[in-house]
Amino acid sequence: MSFYEPLGGDRYWSTTHTAGPWTARSQHLGPPSALLARALEALPSAVPTLITRVTVEILGPVPVADVEVTAAIERPGRSVELLRAELRANDRVAARAAAWRVATADTSAVATGDDVPPLAPPESGTPISRPEGWGPGYLDALEWRSLKGSLGEPGPATIWARQLVPLVPGETPTGLQRLLTVADSGSGASGSLDPREWWFINTELTVHLTRHPVGEWIGLDAHSILGPSGTGLALSTLHDEQGAAARGAQALMVRKREPEKG
Repeated sequence: MSFYEPLGGDRYWSTTHTAGPWTARSQHLGPPSALLARALEALPSAVPTLITRVTVEILGPVPVADVEVTAAIERPGRSVELLRAELRANDRVAARAAAWRVATADTSAVATGDDVPPLAPPESGTPISRPEGWGPGYLDALEWRSLKGSLGEPGPATIWARQLVPLVPGETPTGLQRLLTVADSGSGASGSLDPREWWFINTELTVHLTRHPVGEWIGLDAHSILGPSGTGLALSTLHDEQGAAARGAQALMVRKREPEKG
């Protein structure tokens, strides 16, 4: 089974693999972000290009249901283009994505690389299972291996993740799609608060890429910063097995959870 089953045209059925850990009714943002990226990558171009930045704005919960994804070139250009995509569910826009797409050129002679050292390989990590009390769905659709920290363990975390199901049937996910499937997990993996007592919800996800990752594994080296006024920021360096490929950031809304009324 995949994250999404095509229904024809721009419509998809969201499978149970998309469900987030807190409720089976709403999706983790990883699969919707990847589905938006797929629509952006499908936009035609006359020359070879790469997407270098993607921002996903979260406008509300994405239900585990029928969704529609559309994309368009908002600002065309010969060297740089601005792309837009949106995901609709239950007659409302649940998420929007904006991306900059750049015409490629050979800059190998002046490439500096990244000063962040490569991560230890995935096989050296400790396998992670879904934490107790976290719901099935998205977390079970990926293989997780910890180099430092863990899901459900407070504090910074360095984790490898490998997608176990395709985004849509019959397609191998692209590097960008694999990256977006994992990138939204930065805030959850590096959260320092007890989710039973606190909300720390990201309102957006922004990823800047210096190159598109290769291979099945995406490494996530993440930490969160909490401010004094109900806001925070989760920052991630995203790797493949060759080294760092991108940076991710998530703006956080932080609130004390109200006790449930009995």
